[in-house]
Amino acid sequence: MKNQDMALAEQAKGILHQNWLGTATKPAPKLYPHQWSWDSAFIAMGYAHYDQAKAMQELRSLFRGQWSNGFLPHIVFRQREVKDYFPGPDYWQTERSPEGPKPHQAATSGIIQPPVHATAAWHIYRHASDKKVAKHFLAELFPRLKAWHWYLYRERDIDNNGLVYIRHPWESGQDNSPMWDAVLNRIQVTREMLPPYRRVDLNEIDGSHRPSDRDYDRYVYLMVQARENKYAENHIQKNFPFLIQDVLFNALLVKANRDLAAIAELLGQDAQPFQTWANKTAQGMNSQLWNAEKRIYQSYDRASQQPIPISVAAGFSPLYADVPTHAQAIQMLKTFYDSNFCGSGSWTVPSCSRQEAMFDPSRYWRGPVWINLNWLLIQGFENYGCYHEAEQLRQNSLELPRRSGFYEYFNPDTGAGLGSANFSWTASLVLDLLLKEQAADQAHSNL
Repeated sequence: MKNQDMALAEQAKGILHQNWLGTATKPAPKLYPHQWSWDSAFIAMGYAHYDQAKAMQELRSLFRGQWSNGFLPHIVFRQREVKDYFPGPDYWQTERSPEGPKPHQAATSGIIQPPVHATAAWHIYRHASDKKVAKHFLAELFPRLKAWHWYLYRERDIDNNGLVYIRHPWESGQDNSPMWDAVLNRIQVTREMLPPYRRVDLNEIDGSHRPSDRDYDRYVYLMVQARENKYAENHIQKNFPFLIQDVLFNALLVKANRDLAAIAELLGQDAQPFQTWANKTAQGMNSQLWNAEKRIYQSYDRASQQPIPISVAAGFSPLYADVPTHAQAIQMLKTFYDSNFCGSGSWTVPSCSRQEAMFDPSRYWRGPVWINLNWLLIQGFENYGCYHEAEQLRQNSLELPRRSGFYEYFNPDTGAGLGSANFSWTASLVLDLLLKEQAADQAHSNL
């Protein structure tokens, strides 16, 4: 490893150490003081390269908040940080659900995030220094992972076509993506319709980089509607205004099912159900989410029964899960390299296509570069033999934090860091990009 890469890796480890809470890792020092679901999965993948115990503890800690029906919440709260955080447990009121967290459990939110967890668990095993301990860990986690995936198909696959829906923008992980604009605009909300609340994100981050107050009112409205329905999906499905079959969520579910099948095989369990789920969701994505004209996958608004005609970086994420055919992948690469999407001479990959009217290089999920999406696409390119493109994107992804620091996201025009500084998944995934390459080099030198 080059000296500059060694220095970058040490900086990344320092950030994870700084954000370690004793049992889990917070995403950032101030804005995100609790444990977030898909953040922890990505964070565990970085730890897997140099601290197996912490990697396993990260997922154990998250799953202590799992509900009895398999639901895995997007936040597990730390009690002493609850007072000044919004939305906290008093707002979610998850005790309204019979399946929600019990008094002896940690308090949680009432929504989910993308299912990267089986992938993270398998990643820990693959990179484990102690395979025996790692296998025992997989055996411990397997029933919880199985319950999590079974929840998604039982409760969220409303059309029985393998496509799981999300019911809040935050469940996508792409909080204020332009994909949600038309859906949210249909929701008529006044402040009088909402319980009082005060945003805390604007205390830390420039408001011009964050979701608008208007959008935030709709986020809160959707939270309130879910809790009024006691988080029962059979009630929520009937006339909920936000039901989206999201590309990124379903692509990650395909990959997670395949990794859960690998875990099952290792443990001597039946892997077929997970392979069947993976194939069913992949088929659903190709039949309903593929836009042949725009050569990209696009999410589907189930409430209005129509596709969402917005091109975003997550539209390439099916490459990561081996969902497209090779012919589709070639078409997707043409879209990816179109100057209207990535831009000439800019930092890649912008989270929203530059051709969209709502593109904003500085506002959360409306244009900035996110390292986790880059990380997914690097592997997606490799899946289809595009190793040169993958290496270009890998170098691009390493140069951003090297120049600007380990930020939450980055301006695609200037490379400037935006959002929270010392962001954990940026550090963790940079470590994975660096240390995985080092392991490959070592293996090659031993041939």
